[in-house]
Amino acid sequence: MARGDLSDEQWERIQPLLPPQKPKTGRPAHDHRRILNGILWVLRTGAPWRDLPKRYGPWQTVSSRFYRWRKARVWDRVLAELQRQGDAVGDLDWDIHYVDGTTVRAHQHAAGARGVYKPVR
Repeated sequence: MARGDLSDEQWERIQPLLPPQKPKTGRPAHDHRRILNGILWVLRTGAPWRDLPKRYGPWQTVSSRFYRWRKARVWDRVLAELQRQGDAVGDLDWDIHYVDGTTVRAHQHAAGARGVYKPVR
């Protein structure tokens, strides 16, 4: 297991929330845990799918699973269930909210408004 991969405890909580491992028809699917660790690696590093380390499997498989699960709303259900579980045991504080400033866009003129700030000389 590489640094940053899901621990056994984390996997035990997430595994039942994912679609069945064995499809009804066709080829057997790649291991969900390995694919999920690959998805988390890409999301954590911000690297393109093509730079995914080989230990997570083919990048095409990992990316297609991510997008297929997004379309099927798997991620929404996983998040909702993990929040429900955390809330049930009191691990969540719903009064605290965080905003990631890297995704908040400002107007181009928001930086360096000259008329507002006058330095003391």
